Amino acid sequence: MNDSFALPPSFVALYLPEGRTRADRPLREIADRHELCEDMAQMLAEPARTLPLALGITEADVLERMRAVAGAEDTGLAPAEAGWVVRRLAELLGWPDPGP
Repeated sequence: MNDSFALPPSFVALYLPEGRTRADRPLREIADRHELCEDMAQMLAEPARTLPLALGITEADVLERMRAVAGAEDTGLAPAEAGWVVRRLAELLGWPDPGP
């Protein structure tokens, strides 16, 4: 990884203890976690795009289902990371931000 690579502030914020300005993990570890989460969001984008029409459900319903997928124990994601994945997924699809 290029050390000058800028991580999204929304992702780095997941590792900032309340009231602090420095992350509680090394930058390399945060970058690795970001890569995993970004890959997950990218992977879920196409299946998520087809669900509203295929199942007759809303975008919000799809995002809730994807939150369950991203938050499943076997993904290895922390709950905050799973929430970030869903917000990133909404961004990729051009859907409204579901919030944290």
